[in-house]
Amino acid sequence: MKKHNPTLLITGGAGFIGSNFVNYMLHHYPDYQIINIDKLTYAGSKSNLAGADNNANYLFIQADITNRTLVNAIFNEYDITGVVHFAAESHVDRSIKDAAVFTETNLVGTMTLLQAAKNAWEKRGALKERRFHHISTDEVYGSLGETGKFNEKTPYDPRNPYSASKAGSNMLVKSFGHTYGMNIIITSSSNNYGPRQHEEKLIPTIISNALKGQDIPIYGDGKNVRDWLYVGDHCRALDVIFHQSATMEKYNIGGGNELTNIEIATLVCEILDKQADVSREESLTSFKELITFTEDRLGHDRRYAIDDSKLKNDLGWKPKESLTTGLQKTVDWYVSKWLPQLTR
Repeated sequence: MKKHNPTLLITGGAGFIGSNFVNYMLHHYPDYQIINIDKLTYAGSKSNLAGADNNANYLFIQADITNRTLVNAIFNEYDITGVVHFAAESHVDRSIKDAAVFTETNLVGTMTLLQAAKNAWEKRGALKERRFHHISTDEVYGSLGETGKFNEKTPYDPRNPYSASKAGSNMLVKSFGHTYGMNIIITSSSNNYGPRQHEEKLIPTIISNALKGQDIPIYGDGKNVRDWLYVGDHCRALDVIFHQSATMEKYNIGGGNELTNIEIATLVCEILDKQADVSREESLTSFKELITFTEDRLGHDRRYAIDDSKLKNDLGWKPKESLTTGLQKTVDWYVSKWLPQLTR
């Protein structure tokens, strides 16, 4: 792999959003060198990057971002001009069962990357030019009532170990900007959906269970509200922010699609009902009949909603996918991937 600028280090690039972003960058920026480091836990897979290995400008390194020696070696070997940091433990249910790994990856891992980038860029006299872009979540803001939206000035109020670890990592990143003059930016997005998401997340779970004829579990009364953002639109937003934002900025990225969990489940089931290649058990008239309410998650935030007017006004971004087109693309992708395995 040639060592020349620009060289972008993407962490967690084998996961859901990260792999979509890696593929996006390889397509839209063919002159960039892309280095993808991922630990390849349960949530990451090299299959999400099929075809990338054939690109001469792409390098995959299996690495744990908490491994200080290895992370420093990567920054010493390659002239990295920017970091886009996705790598994180991100499933709330898992954080409730075991918070330790979330603290280790999301806090210690972020600190390790920040320190390595700072040291390498200081040596090259480029600390203020080279950019560290930290990917966060709207969950750091806590829970909303029936009205209002999170904006960039909303105080952090995390309600579970996952969101607490992300809020902490956000503050670490910001501190490196204030203390050392490091060129940092932070983005927080609403709930992403689309291809390559792990099966344990809500929309893939709905699709998977429906295809298997199994109950579709919905927490509590199903009226928890989330704003849904198509992952391709998120990638476009990250591109614009990484390349055009001023330093020390913070942007929220939303999809403008506030729905309850039961509404999302109903919409996905209705799309599946219309799929010509998907069949239901004879006893079912709709996949919606598989929706089952289960015991609510501990500390389950009631409502998230994003005010992304700053991003739209400052940088001119807006989502291209409607919820209808985005959900259809998502269902099509999962059906094409999973249905052949179920009919063997």
